[in-house]
Amino acid sequence: MIDSLRNLRRAMQSAAEKSRETDRGFDSPVGKLSRFLWPYHERWLLAVVGGLCALDYASTYAALELSRKPNVQEAGPLAGWALKTGGFPFLLLVDVLAAGALSLIAVAARYLYGRAGLKGYGRAAFVFALAAYVVRTAIAVVGNFVVGFM
Repeated sequence: MIDSLRNLRRAMQSAAEKSRETDRGFDSPVGKLSRFLWPYHERWLLAVVGGLCALDYASTYAALELSRKPNVQEAGPLAGWALKTGGFPFLLLVDVLAAGALSLIAVAARYLYGRAGLKGYGRAAFVFALAAYVVRTAIAVVGNFVVGFM
């Protein structure tokens, strides 16, 4: 019984090591892919996320309050809930918390992959998580200006 458990443990360790070697083989190409998507330093991506968060809030305020169009309303479910619950100050808080939480998750993923020796995967997780937010928020900002002022 004990020998069979030891053999099972060795087999599992061997399979895990083979899996790690496979992951290490893909680490460099995955890192290169993330550099293709975002060729700049990671801190610049965090700055873009912060800037777009502020621009999203400002464009939402402009579209809803300054455009004076009665039929314009917030389309996003989270932002719509925040506006109904606490108005624009609460929307600002929710926007900052959402962007901050996503940024922290991206930084944590990068750190944990780096600790595992998979820096390419870490950078890719960081870039992919934040790039999705950047694209979505940039589209929302453009939409806010189009709907609010055209």
